[in-house]
Amino acid sequence: MAQRVIEIRGLSKVYTMGSTSVHALRGVDLTVETGEFIAVMGASGSGKSTLMNILGCLDVPSAGSYQLDGMRLDGLDRNALADLRNRKLGFVFQGFNLLARTSAVDNVELPLLYDRSGRTVDTRRLALDALARVGLQDRAHHLPNELSGGQQQRVAIARALVTQPAMLLADEPTGNLDTRTSVEVLALFQQLNDEGITIVLVTHEPDISRYARRIIELRDGRVVRDSAVAERRSATTDLQTLAAVEEVG
Repeated sequence: MAQRVIEIRGLSKVYTMGSTSVHALRGVDLTVETGEFIAVMGASGSGKSTLMNILGCLDVPSAGSYQLDGMRLDGLDRNALADLRNRKLGFVFQGFNLLARTSAVDNVELPLLYDRSGRTVDTRRLALDALARVGLQDRAHHLPNELSGGQQQRVAIARALVTQPAMLLADEPTGNLDTRTSVEVLALFQQLNDEGITIVLVTHEPDISRYARRIIELRDGRVVRDSAVAERRSATTDLQTLAAVEEVG
């Protein structure tokens, strides 16, 4: 039986603004096992951002339970959640969120400097290894403005991987990229997933969701779809197709 990275039961989130209560999530159940690649979809206001914030230990539910990599999060304070977030989760954002005046390797190394577990590690070596994993070992000492958008996102992915997290959370990771670069990033995600990395990706684009293995769709705070991806797209194959079209053009 596969190990569960995420187990959520009856998750609800209510935001109160004055006399108005907004139900962002309504009794969500969700299980994610090690090695899955899931796309979370939904229109604006569906609850997907709230769900991702709770999965990422950036927010807490109003009701229900959440277990991350076998650990219950109920009642944990802000410091405990921050420590868990740093050890168990890797984040990839639409805007890259790299420090502008800091080299690629220093950006990747940063999460290791916040590790309060007391373990002794060679942070520079781990950062260089993570960059090599995403094919950017030769760009380690470049600043973000010396890198393309796709390369910057690869640095962000290396930074997410460097702590060896239980799961990657990717929030619209291709939103600022052109078509070819988006497919290149998705090819990297598929490669990492084939290596056993668990990935949860938020997207509003149906085409992007087809690179995942499973789709979770939210509407009005509820899960309305949870199904395997039919006719899953291969990013590697799509890159070959794009290259052939460009060659003819």
